[in-house]
Formats: sequence, structure tokens, C-alpha cells
Amino acid sequence: MVEIRVKALTKEATEIARGRGLTAVPEYRTADGTRIDLAILNDGKKLLAIEFENSYKWIRQRLLYNIVKASRAGFSELWVVYPFQAPQLGWINEYAMELGVELRILGPEEFREKIRGIRAQ
Repeated sequence: MVEIRVKALTKEATEIARGRGLTAVPEYRTADGTRIDLAILNDGKKLLAIEFENSYKWIRQRLLYNIVKASRAGFSELWVVYPFQAPQLGWINEYAMELGVELRILGPEEFREKIRGIRAQ
């Protein structure tokens, strides 16, 4: 079974973000009582919501839930770290766009590359 090391990736991303002058908040609590695995903020401005998904079961439903959480919490960008082949998204991607959320599904290595490039805006 393919898995991602959530704690290690969270720690690595947190250190990189903080090194760039950003605030990284693991287990970010939203106003409506949900949580986002990792939130990246710049002086309180919500830059990026990151979710880690380790299971291929129900992934489309998990993506929808993550999109809604990110939107309701005020994030316009959502990265989902997923170690399997990304499913065809069809209307799910359209729904994310309707809610104003840019959705990216990244493998663990692609996530590492992208997070290294994150900058304060």
C-alpha cells in the first residue's frame, strides 16, 4: 500500500514556510469547527490550505469536502497531497472554481518541490 508520511511532510513544509517569513499552522481550526491539515498564512492573510489524503477510497468525496472547507475558511488555493494517481475530476474541478478555490492535486515529491518555491506575497 502506498502511503505518505504526513507528519514528516507537515514538519518539512512548516519549516520551509517559516523560513520564508510565512506562518504555517498545522491542524488549522476554521470558524465552523472543521480543520485544515496545514494552513499557510502571510501576516494573517490566508494563502494556502493543504490537505493530506492517504486513502484512495472515497477520494472524490474527500476532495469535495476539502474544497468546501477551504472555501468556507477563506482560502483561494488548496493543495491536496495524494500518493495515488489523481482521479478524473470533471465537475468537481468546476465546482472548486465556482467557489473560487484553485485545486491542485500533488504527489508527495511534487508537493516538496512546490512548497520549496513558496514565497510571501
